[in-house]
Amino acid sequence: MEWISHLYDTAREQAAERMVNYPDFNDFWEEGHVEIPPPEEPYVMLADYRADPAGRALSTPSGKIEIFSQRVDGFGYDDCPGHPTWLEPAEWLGGEGAARHPLHMISNQPVTRLHSQMDPAGVSRESKIRGREPVIIHPEDAARRGISEGDIVRIFNGRGAALAGAIITDRIRPGVIQLATGAWYDPLTPGGLDRHGNPNTLTLDKGTSKLGQGPAAQSVLVDIERYEDEPPEITVFREPASAPAAEDAPAAPDIAQP
Repeated sequence: MEWISHLYDTAREQAAERMVNYPDFNDFWEEGHVEIPPPEEPYVMLADYRADPAGRALSTPSGKIEIFSQRVDGFGYDDCPGHPTWLEPAEWLGGEGAARHPLHMISNQPVTRLHSQMDPAGVSRESKIRGREPVIIHPEDAARRGISEGDIVRIFNGRGAALAGAIITDRIRPGVIQLATGAWYDPLTPGGLDRHGNPNTLTLDKGTSKLGQGPAAQSVLVDIERYEDEPPEITVFREPASAPAAEDAPAAPDIAQP
């Protein structure tokens, strides 16, 4: 509770700098939420720069909005030119790999935790299906593979495989599945089948470009099938085994003294 109070008070101080008043912590905790009023004037991106381009220059080399960057172009990277352009992803439904793995997997940020933080907590675990991370599948893709709501499925490609619980809905387009990031990695064997639903077992081990080096988790081709075996037990949330107590530890061997 001290940490929660500290974090709230820090946010309250930052809000006060923007002339936004939060109630004190006790009132907030009793009410359960804080309603933040909308700004009197809507935020307009780069409004200060537009009003005074010379006095409010941007942090770009030219101080202006740059559609073409001489600096980026000068790096000579084949996967990051100095101007906006479409580059074919390493994997996508329009590429050759779709013949082997015909589903495009999107890895979104989870709504029940922050990345992988607090995955063992109740809110995150209650969202899972038979202990596995949920995967969203379009009804057409599910029917083609004999998958029903709540089934445990195996998502796979040439890099690995993971188990997940099926949610079937037309809120996603055909040919696409959605598996959130952050389920704690729980392989049956080192590098083997992940029983919990971590998408990192399926993603490319490469950055978005030589310059950006961001994660390329939105360009992943997979296939999916109903898991017919008994799903293995989730073990990742278990506490690690403790070392034996001192009195139970084996005696140190005698060492001959010179």
